[in-house]
Amino acid sequence: MLAGMSPQSKGIAAMVLAAALLSAHDAVSKYLAQSYPIGQVVFYRQMFSLALLAVFIQVFGGWTRLKINSYRGQGIRAIAFIAATVLIVTSVAALPLATALSIIFASPLVLAALSVPLLGERVGLHRWLAILGGFAGVLIIIRPIDPAFNWLLLLPVCAACSSALRDIATRLISRTEDPLSILFWSNIAVIIASALTLPIGFAPFGMRPIAAVDYAWLALAGYLNIQAHFLMISALRIADAALVAPFRYSALIWAALLGYLVWNHVPDGWTVVGALVIVASGIYLLIRERRAAAHGKPAPARH
Repeated sequence: MLAGMSPQSKGIAAMVLAAALLSAHDAVSKYLAQSYPIGQVVFYRQMFSLALLAVFIQVFGGWTRLKINSYRGQGIRAIAFIAATVLIVTSVAALPLATALSIIFASPLVLAALSVPLLGERVGLHRWLAILGGFAGVLIIIRPIDPAFNWLLLLPVCAACSSALRDIATRLISRTEDPLSILFWSNIAVIIASALTLPIGFAPFGMRPIAAVDYAWLALAGYLNIQAHFLMISALRIADAALVAPFRYSALIWAALLGYLVWNHVPDGWTVVGALVIVASGIYLLIRERRAAAHGKPAPARH
């Protein structure tokens, strides 16, 4: 079946599957975080991810690819990666899955905004409109002026910001660092940081005895994490990024479905409207990037 598909169709299929696996990964993380401290979930999940990553490293070039050329850049990226990882897991644990991911998916728009002061890039009117549209979508979801405002909604906002900072750091060091090196050392940093929380004896840190079946769930989370990112990289490699990247937003459909089936969560009207605004803004940003690239201008923000 795959043999008869065009590269574009294969890329779309890979991105849709990656989005589904990422949503499943977040659902498993949510399930685990309801029974165990966040730090413990992150630690074991990343350990299983690292084991799978080691296999990828061995297959795709060996351990020489892990050389560090910029310790400062890798360190900054690792700090941002730690923050993003912890905040994302905390967000999906504390909120309905679709609500948390809808806000977190605004991170490319945050990246576009931060690229001006941090990367010195120029952002035109159309891109600013996309950025403002995305922020409007976030405000629609969190409704800060509502008397019943839920402060936990700020968690995915912080997760989106830290994810954008992680991606900016990635762009800065990608000129000197191998992608596998970036992924490996950032995973090591998360493992070390989460391990430091294990001896702490008060919530949300510390350790609890893990049921045997939950080790399987942790291993599954690690597999889903690595496999989803591998598929995403493959999709962007074999097809036009502007074509396949919007299909990443299909994760919100899977998140809503999983949230309903597992936790009986149904997104309210404001969340649906806000998510649609964020998705539309993100796709519009991609379209503007593609047009800028076609005219030989550097794209100011990427996923």
